[in-house]
Amino acid sequence: MKKILIFSLAYYPSHVSGAEASVKEITDRIIPSDIEFHLVTLRFDTTLPVEELIGNVHVHRVGFGPSYLSKICFVPLAVIKAMSLKHSLGISGYWTMMTYMLFPVAILRLLGSKVPHALTLQDGDPYEKVFERAHIRPFVFLLDIGFKSAKVIQPISRYLAEWPKKRNSQAKVVLVHNGANPKDLKESVPESEVTEIKKKLGKKDDDIYLVNTARLVHQKGNDDTIRALLELPVNVKLLLVGGGEDEAMLKTLSKELGLEDRVIFTGQVDRSEVTKYRLASDIFVGPSRSEGLGNAFLSAMASRLPVVATQEGGLADFLFDAKKNPDIEATGWAVIKDNSQSIAAAVKDILANPEKVKTVTECARRMVLEKYDWDKIAKEMKEKVFSELI
Repeated sequence: MKKILIFSLAYYPSHVSGAEASVKEITDRIIPSDIEFHLVTLRFDTTLPVEELIGNVHVHRVGFGPSYLSKICFVPLAVIKAMSLKHSLGISGYWTMMTYMLFPVAILRLLGSKVPHALTLQDGDPYEKVFERAHIRPFVFLLDIGFKSAKVIQPISRYLAEWPKKRNSQAKVVLVHNGANPKDLKESVPESEVTEIKKKLGKKDDDIYLVNTARLVHQKGNDDTIRALLELPVNVKLLLVGGGEDEAMLKTLSKELGLEDRVIFTGQVDRSEVTKYRLASDIFVGPSRSEGLGNAFLSAMASRLPVVATQEGGLADFLFDAKKNPDIEATGWAVIKDNSQSIAAAVKDILANPEKVKTVTECARRMVLEKYDWDKIAKEMKEKVFSELI
């Protein structure tokens, strides 16, 4: 049996975003007798076991809580754990989730490890932020070792596929997208549960809910959506599903603009429940300033929600606008980054043209079913990425 060790700073059951979800969706679809997956992650919560089996992944937690010191120590601790697992289990390959997880792999390589590794590029931050932060610059040479020595690099979008070239890497590049939430694809949520969510949120019959189900961070552009509410009817409200470092700032902004009654914050929501909040809403609005791909957008399309988004980063792979992309069937409404007026105009167009909305949303769902299904993605990963490691 071949064994692959995954490096991921966070993993289930908490701190789950697109990267962590993709690991689980892919590994759950690969027969354990074909590949046995192990994963080294930070022990954010000290009440969680040091080791446990989650789905098809043997999780090994290192560190001592969510403190900054614990995060700093993750890299050396991950190196030590990887060396131990290599000795005890006979690991045949490493799989790193996002750019910074190359740090432990590069150090292992400097220490003489010859275990081949694959890099999955899922980074949502822009290229400049990833490589040019002051506290990262002194260690960029380690990232370049990881890029150049990778057996295969798997970006999830065309935007990220340009990164290896920028780092002067000659590694094999295989583009494999992420997928939509399976619950959205399979339409498996009972209407009664969606109704219960609407009741919980206090949604009235004439309310129109704009929704975003991503982390509350600067790159997601939620501040622009809040400002857009000023130009929209009072029955149009914004539902922000999830938590993040920008939550306090966004609440303050809502209050300063007199919109506190029109912006609803749910706080952190378990990933298994997020689909219900999308289905309880009317329009998905994500004016992102940067995106590696955008799993939440794909899930919204699978749920037949009209999607308003920028075409930044990986979003340009699947968000096509009738005016900006006239040669491609429209899948959403493209807006300008950092422009609340553009968001308001798109929402008004959606509200005024129900037939157009039906055509666009059906096209978007069809595209997601054809290209962004996890069963197909897992098969591609096994055949095109993991095969290089085993």
